[in-house]
Amino acid sequence: MPRIASVPHTDDSLAQPENRDGAWRVFLVFLRLGLTSFGGPIAHLGYFRTEFVQRRRWLDDRAYSDLVALCQFLPGPASSQVGMALGLRRAGWPGLLAAWAGFTFPSAIVLVLFGYGMAEYRSMADAGWIHGLKVVAVAVVAQAVWGMAKSLCPDRLRAALAILAALTTLALPTAAGQVTAMAAAGLLGRMWLRLPPAEAVRTSAYPLSRGFGLLALALFALPLLVLPIWAAASGSSVIALLEGIYRSGALVFGGGHVVLPLLQATVVPQGMVDNADFLAGYGAAQAIPGPLFTFAAYLGTVAQWPLQGWPGGLAALVTVFLPALLVLAAALPFWERLRQRADIQTTMAGINAGVVGILLAALYDPVWTGAIRGPADFGLALAAFGLLVFGRWPPVLVVALAAVSGWAIAA
Repeated sequence: MPRIASVPHTDDSLAQPENRDGAWRVFLVFLRLGLTSFGGPIAHLGYFRTEFVQRRRWLDDRAYSDLVALCQFLPGPASSQVGMALGLRRAGWPGLLAAWAGFTFPSAIVLVLFGYGMAEYRSMADAGWIHGLKVVAVAVVAQAVWGMAKSLCPDRLRAALAILAALTTLALPTAAGQVTAMAAAGLLGRMWLRLPPAEAVRTSAYPLSRGFGLLALALFALPLLVLPIWAAASGSSVIALLEGIYRSGALVFGGGHVVLPLLQATVVPQGMVDNADFLAGYGAAQAIPGPLFTFAAYLGTVAQWPLQGWPGGLAALVTVFLPALLVLAAALPFWERLRQRADIQTTMAGINAGVVGILLAALYDPVWTGAIRGPADFGLALAAFGLLVFGRWPPVLVVALAAVSGWAIAA
């Protein structure tokens, strides 16, 4: 298809990182955000705009909007990728790593400690308040499906692609089935979708060359090709789990909640993590600030593999975020040209509709089937959904209420 005309504008003043504060200052700024940013990726982007556009004036509104558009377009956790790019822009590669660490470590540490509690005190898994965390996961995922469907499936064709992806995922409840569903949705979107032309926008240069972008793209793709072969040939549980976590991080489109079915297909069917423990950790992840991808740190901590404990949590955390970093570095030098292609836009629109379907399938299995045991559980999940969607309560309060309610129901 012909490429849509564009009028790129490059702000040369952004070609080199600004080192006025240094990586340590970047770390402290993002650490405060990592300790206080509740509410999920959309809320995170709002916090970032307040902090870096309005308060600190690290960039203007247009440059920030361009950056958000790029990270929404890429696979991976959008808010974390925006943070990485801001750190890169401010203090180069040390700033990127500092921004990621500051924003990520608070929630990762809490989830690793929660994982130690689940592993050390097995009776905790049957506690009423833990079951409340599993039930609130139903409401949280339902809220994600509700919101994503309204924005990513605005017409009949994309709604049909979402339903097709959900049926495919339910018929093939494996990682391969999820990849197949996304690939089919992207292909059908490219063939049938017609979107309005994108507006030409101003973009900002980052301290990355196109050659480095191509290298980052190769490094992004290499584990997707090599790790499955290595895991099959060696029979190593370590390589198998890291392969599944990397693949999950590389294939997440549409928001952090989509990582749930991908990680579940990696760890639960193989017996590395019990489904009840999986849902309890996912519910706990809703109650803390920071990116949802830190859920991988909990899984690495409780999984039955040689790296169990905090070494496993750290390995899983780095592995799930690595593809997000690499694909961001690969895209930044080519962003203007990439986002103006009509075929890329329709493919991505199809994939985004597909991930709504995958999350819809996950809402049923494992979330609903693992949490809802009777009318009381359904009533609690429905109340939590209403408070989140219509009452607009902060997720941390809804999670706390669900935990207390689960304890009361059990008592």
